[in-house]
Amino acid sequence: MRDVASTAGVSLKTVSRVVNREDGVRPATAARVEAAIAHLGFARNDVARSLRHGRANALGLVIEDVANPFYSAIARTVEDAARTRSHILITGSCEEDAERERELVLRLLRRSVDALLIVPAGDDHRYLAPEIGAGTPIVFLDRPPRGVEADTVLLDNVGGARAAVEHLLRHGHERIAYVGDMPPLYTASERLIGYRAALRGAGLRPDEGLVSAGSHDAASAERASRELLALPPDRRPTALFTANNRNTIGALRALRDGDGTVALVGFDDFELADMLPVPVTVVGHDPAQMGRIGAEMAYARLDGEDGLPQRRTIDCAVVARGSGELPAP
Repeated sequence: MRDVASTAGVSLKTVSRVVNREDGVRPATAARVEAAIAHLGFARNDVARSLRHGRANALGLVIEDVANPFYSAIARTVEDAARTRSHILITGSCEEDAERERELVLRLLRRSVDALLIVPAGDDHRYLAPEIGAGTPIVFLDRPPRGVEADTVLLDNVGGARAAVEHLLRHGHERIAYVGDMPPLYTASERLIGYRAALRGAGLRPDEGLVSAGSHDAASAERASRELLALPPDRRPTALFTANNRNTIGALRALRDGDGTVALVGFDDFELADMLPVPVTVVGHDPAQMGRIGAEMAYARLDGEDGLPQRRTIDCAVVARGSGELPAP
């Protein structure tokens, strides 16, 4: 910076203001400093700067799996928000592993990220109590924290699942099967609650033999769906409710060999769902909205907001396309 200041004929403070995009420098002077920077090949050392100022100018984001379109949409939106603040985003995938979540979170905190957004895999977040107490902004996405209070952004999982099953009920279906993730997972348990509530609301007793809760990927969801569709005729489901996009894809693979009479509604939209021979009816929501709200909450804390932790809930709605409107036989 001293070399830049000498070459441009200005003070170190002026160079600092130009580099940090601060006001108070005349355009002609700023242009002279920029020319000196280009001539000398000067580059700001962000690591040294973060040590001096105590911030890394970075957000941390821990998600389940960046390959899942739901989480990649969140990551992209958070990255866009960080970019508008001249921050970078450091992202890691924990793959539903509580120990990996903790490892990633602690590594990001050791890098002094300014704020952290987490889609949690674990069920105990008391290890974050010191950071929360010290004022580090931490926002939980998609699932709430356990053992600590923190800002949280969730989907209306119960309401969305209930709306999906009620949609199938209105088309005459009563034997509606559930294909979803492992019950300990917050979103899976909430959607299973919504599924059962819809059936009870229609005066039907949920048949636990039609509940397959343990499918974490498309392959296991396909197996579970085939087992349900192979039940005797008097117990075979006439409709499926799948509790996330991977479960829906697995169910579609199982249904392609059938007679085309089994209705389907899936939670989460997915690419090309509306382009299939029978377009897929889904419980739609905007994952980008979750990322946007989460980033807004994190930056509000960085900007000095110090109120009690907030919980924001994103609405879900049935998007009727065809597969969920097949009438009961």
